Order: sequence, then structure tokens, then C-alpha cells
Amino acid sequence: MDWLIGAAGAIIVAGAAYRKRSLSESGAAAAILMGTIYYGAGNVFWFGTLLLFFITSTLLSRYGKKRKADLEKSYAKTGRRDAGQVFANGGIGMVLCLLNAWAPSELWVLLFIGVMATVTADTWATELGSLSRRPPRSVLNGKVLTAGESGGVSWAGSIAAAAGSVLIGAGGWLLAEWSGMNAELLSYVLAALAGGLVGAFADSYLGAAVQVMYRCPACGKTVEVAQHCGQETERMRGYSWMSNDAVNLLSSLLGGAAAYGTAVLVAL
Repeated sequence: MDWLIGAAGAIIVAGAAYRKRSLSESGAAAAILMGTIYYGAGNVFWFGTLLLFFITSTLLSRYGKKRKADLEKSYAKTGRRDAGQVFANGGIGMVLCLLNAWAPSELWVLLFIGVMATVTADTWATELGSLSRRPPRSVLNGKVLTAGESGGVSWAGSIAAAAGSVLIGAGGWLLAEWSGMNAELLSYVLAALAGGLVGAFADSYLGAAVQVMYRCPACGKTVEVAQHCGQETERMRGYSWMSNDAVNLLSSLLGGAAAYGTAVLVAL
């Protein structure tokens, strides 16, 4: 029955997101599969935390959409998420959910909180930080960057990342209580805050240091995409295999580890 409930809920949410053009066809299919597993193998805690990330991130992607329209042309991924982006953001959490179903442990739960805090923090930082009137600076050397350029950080983005992390921690705790899990509010919030900030800054560092980036020969912008201004872009730096999705996966792992480590320290 749980699997059927999960599938029904996932179809409703993914279908609505597809109609609103927040998900592509492949993204909707991936979201249905993921949502079904989150509820079927997990419970309201796992499924609800995923929804908390997805719904808030989708709403923020539409905030200031006109101002972001030009920036999205430089991103490898836009506001309409495909399967790759869906799995990059929720795939690790899905694996943790399955591991917890196989061998229940607080380890998987806390790692999950950190992973979801990371993807939420990164998304909130991008969506709100890109609207800042002050240009971002490189996390490597402090150099001023153009808005939306990988590796850039700003105060607005950092505050947004912290707020998104706290939301995941508090929301996750509430959902855990609802699910009958043994949860501590302070532990969840601090774990999420640490995981989200570590993961978000790791994402910026990896984006600046090793992510593949291109230069547009027409406008001279540094972009994540292979085509810009209707022309083929030129590879400028980074490893060809280190895509935006790969960066998201690595930063999520680091965020999960930071969350678990913080929760252990709080418990001492």
C-alpha cells in the first residue's frame, strides 16, 4: 500500500510540475520513480523532505524570472529540470532511503538531512544570489565575477543558503516527529545548517576549480553550456567529465558527511 501511495503522490506532484514546465518529460519520469521509492521504502519523513526541497526551489526559480532569463542561457541546467538534474539532486537521498529500509540507522537519516540541506542551500543561493545588486566574487581568489558564473559567492546567496538549510533541518525534524522517529530539533537544525553550508561552498569551490567551463566567442562570457549566442562555445577550463551534475553529487556527499559529523558532536 505504501508503494501505491508513493506512486500516486509522485504522479500528482510530477504531473503538476510538468504542466507548469518546472520538469521536462525525462525529469517528470525520474521524479515519479524517485517519489515512489522515497515513500514506498521510506515514509512521510523521506518523501516530505524531498517535497520541501522541490516545492520551495521551484517557487524560488520563478521569483524574479524575467531578471534571470538572460542568466539561464549560461547555465548547463535551467529552471526546467531534466532527469539528470533530478537524480543529481535527489539520487543520493534515494540510495540512503533504500539503505535505511534495508538496515535502519540514524546514520542514513543524518546523511540524508545533510544531502537535502546541500541541494536546497545550493539552489536557494543560486536563485536568490543571482538577483543581488552586488556582483558575486570568486570563492578561490575574491575576483569579481558576473552574476550566475560558477564559483561565485555573495552575501545574499550565503544567507539564502543558510536559510534553506535551516528550513530543511526544522522541516525534517517536524516530519520525523510525525513519522514517529526519535528526533532532536537542535541536532537536526545544526546538522542541516552545517551540511548545507559545507555543501554549498564545496559546490562553489568545485565549480571554480574543476568544473568544465566554456567561453562564448560571440559575447565573451564564461558559461556552462556548449552553445551560447547561437554559436559553439570554446572549452576554457576544468575536466570534461566534471559537469554541473557531477559537482552537485560530490558537494552533496560532503554536505552529508558534515551533517553527520555535526550531529555526533552535538550528541556528545
